[in-house]
Amino acid sequence: MGGIPFIWGQARIAVVCPHSYLKENYMEELLQVGVITQTHGIRGEVKVFPTTDDAARFEDLKQVVLDTGKETIPLEIERVKFFKQFVILKFKGYDNINDIERYKRCPLLVTRENAVPLEEDEYFIADMIGMKVLTDEGEDFGVLKDVMETGANDVYVIEHPQAGEVLVPAIKECILDVDIPGRLMKIHVMDGLL
Repeated sequence: MGGIPFIWGQARIAVVCPHSYLKENYMEELLQVGVITQTHGIRGEVKVFPTTDDAARFEDLKQVVLDTGKETIPLEIERVKFFKQFVILKFKGYDNINDIERYKRCPLLVTRENAVPLEEDEYFIADMIGMKVLTDEGEDFGVLKDVMETGANDVYVIEHPQAGEVLVPAIKECILDVDIPGRLMKIHVMDGLL
């Protein structure tokens, strides 16, 4: 593989769910793990599109936070099932379709304490977005705008001051250092990248 692994935070869903949860704040206290896409049956279950890279993590979750765009609501998970690429969740106290239908397209979040523990060289994307990017020669290369999953390795979308959007592979030969507290990434610009 050779890539630097990353864990989903809350970077990707802005187009899917136009709610207030996606903020530019560094070190969000709540991290997105999924988005309610629709109801499932009539007994209060919902179909969730997982935005975490390990959907099985829902089996261990006891509580999530629902962001309606106007308020956040803590929800206790009563039951978890899987269907194709979706997670089917049943929340305690929501027992019919009318109770839960209004929450379609709303994100589900977890606190940092309930987030997946990170391994060495793993980061939450939410903590990386907006970070300054420098070259190994100390030159300003731009700002990290997005992270794309490609299968072999992630690709960083960096807004370069002159070249516009530049795609940089998240491999050890390119990504030299990621300093989350310092909000700084150091990269090596390989030939042909610009």
